Amino acid sequence: MNDDTQLRDGLALSGELHSPVAAAAAGPEQTEVQENQVQGTQVQGTQVQESLGAANGAASGAAGVYAALDLGTNNCRLLIACPSGDSFRVVDSFSRIIRLGEGISATGNISDAAIERAIAALSICRDKIQSRRAKRLRLIATEACRAAANADGFRNRVAAETGIELEVIDRETEAALAVVGCSPLVDPKGRGAILFDIGGGSTELVRIERDRANPAAEPRSKAWMSIPLGVVTLAERFGGKDVTREIYAQMVEAVSRHVAPFTAQHGSDIGDMHLLGTSGTVTTLAGVHLNLARYDRRRVDSIWMDDAEITATIERLLCMSYQERAGNHCISVDRADLVLAGCAILDAIRLAFPLPRLRVADRGLREGMLVEMMREDGAL
Repeated sequence: MNDDTQLRDGLALSGELHSPVAAAAAGPEQTEVQENQVQGTQVQGTQVQESLGAANGAASGAAGVYAALDLGTNNCRLLIACPSGDSFRVVDSFSRIIRLGEGISATGNISDAAIERAIAALSICRDKIQSRRAKRLRLIATEACRAAANADGFRNRVAAETGIELEVIDRETEAALAVVGCSPLVDPKGRGAILFDIGGGSTELVRIERDRANPAAEPRSKAWMSIPLGVVTLAERFGGKDVTREIYAQMVEAVSRHVAPFTAQHGSDIGDMHLLGTSGTVTTLAGVHLNLARYDRRRVDSIWMDDAEITATIERLLCMSYQERAGNHCISVDRADLVLAGCAILDAIRLAFPLPRLRVADRGLREGMLVEMMREDGAL
């Protein structure tokens, strides 16, 4: 097992595992490709401080406006929401592929071009946070900022130019937040799920189960693992544009070697469980499966795909050229060289946990952060 692979029992969660995030909680995503109108009324609040990081973690009360930012190895994502009953209502959102981790596996550093892309996206996020007057913030960075030698310099520049002070979280926290954000999609009639989050630079897996003695109780984390392979790192290692079946098989094998220790300990007794996936890989796969003319979160989040449907959709992608993948509106040029690397990670997980169904989650870390902050404030 690679030294960077982490394998643990349980997860350290700051609150209860179950998240009240409803399927309708998140409004349409705003991206650089298409600016959609965000559902919900604008919420008034107090003016954000000049340095956004100064407000990070400071409670603003149950009626406040909350912002969660996830700067990943591939994407920059923002979600702004207000508490609403036992859930929350999204008032603004943003997502852009920035490839922050591009080239880190070769050079050990975040490139100048990636830094410029990140600062441009984070500047938009800052403007949205200020416009919505969000004061309760959590602004995180993941694998790229954990791995890069120049991560501290990058974060200092981000703070100086945008006012955003990024918190670099460890892999355990990343897995825990994914659980909080996605646990409402665990089948209430089943025993639990194998949750996986395929990122740009790492992949997290969590086994979550219901108490057999009390099936009505919410599911709990039993074990988790993290491996240092994501869609960006895998595509850079094996190539992502022209992927032959031999190259694809090599990618699956590389991931399988990392997943094997977790499977050995936690891959048995999985009857009446299902896979639960959160990432651009599974949401893209679902969009292609549904033959969507353009990606639509409302049609993708929470849908079920059976084993045969997953296999057929991956086969369809393997038969596409790079140009055909780039021309598909659910993939686009931004993901065309990454989607098959993501599928290889998914196939390695399917081999390790041969479960008949996958539930797709277009939600994750941001929703988990929002829930935790609102709980801490007594807003949920």
